[in-house]
Amino acid sequence: MELGKTLVYLGLGSNLGAREANLLAALRLLGREIEPRQISSIYETEPLGYQEQPWFLNLVCAGLTRLGPHELLDFVKRIERQLGRRPSFPNAPRPIDIDLLFYGTQVINTATLTIPHPRLPQRLFVLVPLAEIAPEFFHPVEKKTIKELLEGFGELQKVRKWGPPPVIEHRAGEG
Repeated sequence: MELGKTLVYLGLGSNLGAREANLLAALRLLGREIEPRQISSIYETEPLGYQEQPWFLNLVCAGLTRLGPHELLDFVKRIERQLGRRPSFPNAPRPIDIDLLFYGTQVINTATLTIPHPRLPQRLFVLVPLAEIAPEFFHPVEKKTIKELLEGFGELQKVRKWGPPPVIEHRAGEG
């Protein structure tokens, strides 16, 4: 690990517009503050909660950042707005959704930020791609690895591999 940088895991999803292009655009923009380390395959997943909407494309990425946790949250929310996300109802369709899953091994509970992501253990659409790139990552609250969380999961929603991990070219000074 590079001095002054923290390994973070982010979950990305899109179900409006050009879903794959939305994910790629978000990954490129994230590269302004996050040095990519790993990107999962892309998975197509059924929506949770509100069912009357298109299926999602989801992936998980890992990278190093110098941003603090709240700065990182502000950064990803700006990217969501830039890519067309607007305030709506819970589980609404959206062009992009970026969730902070882990910030190192820190446990953070504030009024605006909870890390690890509180619903991660119930979300197969996050656990499957996360297990692909970090099966042995230890969840600091659940006290289990990602692989163990996934193994204990019942088949409650459909998740199918949609495509290979995206390749994002990042050049120094870009952004």
